[in-house]
Amino acid sequence: MRIRSTTSALLVSGIVVWMLALVLAPAQASPPGVNGKIAFQSDRDGSREIYSMNADGTGQTRLTNNSASDEQPSWSPDGTMIAFESNRDGNYEIYSMNADGANQTRLTNASGSDYFPSWSPDGTKIAFASDRDGTFEIYSMNADGTSQTRLTANAANDYYPTWSPDGTKVAFASNRDGNFEIYSMDADGTDQVDLTNNPNGDLRPSWSPDGTKIAFESYRDANGEVYAMNADGTSQTRLTNNAALDNAPSWSPDGTEIAFVSDRDANGEIYSMNADGTSQARLTNNTANDASPDWQRLLYATQLSIKAPHSVTMGAKATIRGNLSSANPACVFPQSVQVYKGSTPAGDSATDASGAYRFRIKITKKTKVQVIFGGDPSCEAVASATKTILVR
Repeated sequence: MRIRSTTSALLVSGIVVWMLALVLAPAQASPPGVNGKIAFQSDRDGSREIYSMNADGTGQTRLTNNSASDEQPSWSPDGTMIAFESNRDGNYEIYSMNADGANQTRLTNASGSDYFPSWSPDGTKIAFASDRDGTFEIYSMNADGTSQTRLTANAANDYYPTWSPDGTKVAFASNRDGNFEIYSMDADGTDQVDLTNNPNGDLRPSWSPDGTKIAFESYRDANGEVYAMNADGTSQTRLTNNAALDNAPSWSPDGTEIAFVSDRDANGEIYSMNADGTSQARLTNNTANDASPDWQRLLYATQLSIKAPHSVTMGAKATIRGNLSSANPACVFPQSVQVYKGSTPAGDSATDASGAYRFRIKITKKTKVQVIFGGDPSCEAVASATKTILVR
């Protein structure tokens, strides 16, 4: 039996390149990012569809448009794609699309139902829940849908997987001990640990971007509220407090805010609040139900300059220099940039502590020199600069 995408239904049921070949870096602890758009699901146009909006609630835009249900959006770590679940082909499967809704692609094709996609921090994998083997279990697959692998195996139901920012852990909800609790496990499915332990339901974990905390929804106070705890389950703290249903928290990439869903105004709407629960603000306002927010993480603005002579004598060496800068305060210099002469790699050049670089290259014909920064994890960006040098 599926836990519905809206927690109110859950309560009713009683179940509580480099530029030429850029590859995302291996999983590492990610520094706080830049807050982008919030993706969410809404039935304002009849069926459940995926929408996005600015972080202040403006610019609400429909991304999917069909008579089926599209739900549970999850941003890729570079903010360029969204994974989601859809029953457009009969049963629920995992799909992905570009951030603007283009190129909607089916990733799973199983006899059961697949729900709750969650992108890994390095962008290479997607975790999800599936009942293809009887009960709902946590699976992972490559981002293109290949290598689908079961991570949990028990007679209970496991839902809502979410990756830790360093990619080493997956948090999820399970009722294997009678009621739903938040668990964590290693990314390969080993070392499954109960983090919450109370007689009421805890669901929908969301890691803070620094990996130190997990936000979740809990029914320990009779109605659903948003809580946060340390990543090891200690210091469980209530963040919302009203008679309505507050649920589905999603941490902002910079770690300062949490988006969530509340029906305090009669129907489900998207709200945001500070990470400590203060300054709760309504972002959507319509008579339909808006649910399942997920916050887009943007890459930091990075600039790479290049200076070189306009022309040199044939066979002479030209001095190429420039500067790399990043808006990310976590970007640590020196960094390395890749140098190309035409399409041929001409070596690496290390920047100094200020981001400046300098190298020399022999010019035998008209040459396009290209310098590329491939996105070190501490800078989280890609940048390039080109210069054409003529031969006199």
